Amino acid sequence: MASMMQPQIILLKEGTDTSQGKAQLLSNINAVTAVGDVVRTTLGPRGMDKLIHDDKGSVTISNDGATIMKLLDIVHPAAKILVDIAKSQDSEVGDGTTTVVLLAAEFLKEAKPFVEDGVHSQNLIRSYRTASTLAIEKVKELAVSIEGKSVEEKKGLLAKCAATTLSSKLIGGEKEFFATMVVDAVMAIGDDDRLNLIGIKKVPGGNMRDSFLVDGVAFKKTFSYAGFEQQPKKFLNPKILLLNIELELKSEKENAEIRLSDPSQYQSIVDAEWNIIYDKLDKCVESGAKVVLSRLAIGDLATQYFADRDIFCAGRVAEEDLNRVAAAAGGTVQTSVNNIIPEVLGTCEIFEEKQVGGERFNIFSGCPSGRTATIVLRGGADQFIEEAERSLHDAIMIVRRAVKNSTVVPGGGAIDMEISKYLRQHSRTIAGKSQLFINSYAKALEVIPRQLCDNAGFDATDVLNKLRQKHAMQSGEGASYGVDINTGGIADSFANFVWEPAVVKINAINAATEAACLILSVDETVKNPKSESAQGDAAAGAMGRGRGGGRGRGMRRR
Repeated sequence: MASMMQPQIILLKEGTDTSQGKAQLLSNINAVTAVGDVVRTTLGPRGMDKLIHDDKGSVTISNDGATIMKLLDIVHPAAKILVDIAKSQDSEVGDGTTTVVLLAAEFLKEAKPFVEDGVHSQNLIRSYRTASTLAIEKVKELAVSIEGKSVEEKKGLLAKCAATTLSSKLIGGEKEFFATMVVDAVMAIGDDDRLNLIGIKKVPGGNMRDSFLVDGVAFKKTFSYAGFEQQPKKFLNPKILLLNIELELKSEKENAEIRLSDPSQYQSIVDAEWNIIYDKLDKCVESGAKVVLSRLAIGDLATQYFADRDIFCAGRVAEEDLNRVAAAAGGTVQTSVNNIIPEVLGTCEIFEEKQVGGERFNIFSGCPSGRTATIVLRGGADQFIEEAERSLHDAIMIVRRAVKNSTVVPGGGAIDMEISKYLRQHSRTIAGKSQLFINSYAKALEVIPRQLCDNAGFDATDVLNKLRQKHAMQSGEGASYGVDINTGGIADSFANFVWEPAVVKINAINAATEAACLILSVDETVKNPKSESAQGDAAAGAMGRGRGGGRGRGMRRR
């Protein structure tokens, strides 16, 4: 009786929503599977695209896993983990973002029946981690190095890796054309790891084949004043001066106050301002530079002054472009025109201004450092060019990774089938429940070749049976067989040059397993509506202040 009279203990705030136990874990698994189903159809060369338009009305067409995950605006806390692994895969290796989401969703889908049957999730996590380690070891064992080849051979091999990545993108029809361009761009920046040294400029109009690579820097002509037309538009071996100052006639100090006793003194102040700007311009001309670029404005007086002396100038150049010119031409950006020594000037073989579509481009080619390249993209619609840019970003990342970690594995689902076969065989040597869990992990890996078949409209069961039979051969000659997208059968991915860097697969397996284990290890979700409403009130308050709810800035209190 006494126990029945005990008061109820209230631990959490009123209105707090808590869900725990098996039902909550299954709910998380269902949410993750639903997200996996969204990107499932975008995998592979025959993958479909997604059209996403947001509340601002901007439209994005993409089949890049990371881009879709970012734009989906997922609110479910467990499903958000998939967005994070897609982002990490994108920033780490650039490709395989759809693969990593699919694998994580499939691992959890395979774990679901065990959870329903009452298996403790820690047992599943332990087995999955073991299977992941074995799988990664197997990938490293099967990887083939492309080191020790001549430069031309290596370029050819890297182009194959880039073509494999591009085959699943919107520009897959021109993959050889773009693969060569990407490899040349990555080779141009050499060992430098900064991705921003490869610029991608988009010019609507023309077709994809009109895109070209500049072995140097290219950027759109900036805003210009009268007198610009009289400047020369082509130089051979010019000296290039890079500035971060304004060359405009203006009061040196806006808030300065000058008291005059004699009105005739006013002219001397006006003359002083003119002398300051002329002094700056004279120093630029004396430096011997024929091309002057500045991050800030170059006014009409300076434009005309340079035109009279056969010097080209451009103001308001984007900082990113200015830094790329500095890296390529070997110059240094100056914050003063005093003491300009020859060492701070850059140079290039040819500078010219060219018409590309409806835009004019300033192009610096034959740069001595040569540590930069620019890809000028052409195409019909803006959305198409945007997607082409994302596709090239993935290909550039892949080639950079392949240059650094020069091992490749066969694509087209071949490596997944081989790891799956290896894990199935390994699971039979284990006594206990782990055998079932590792077997389910092996089955989950088959989702990649199965989805490749489904997306291409082939009979997945038939193709997978052929692949299992081929990979089961004792001689090991079937290890590189994957799905042949063109015929609907199976083919040797290695012989067909369907390659991908081993680091893509290793990273995908690692990230997908970590995400699956993380979701399996969650046994309770606590949702506090109070904190949510507090955030909403704070946001509303901030908006109110922004609309004039608070005091005006700089007003005195009365």
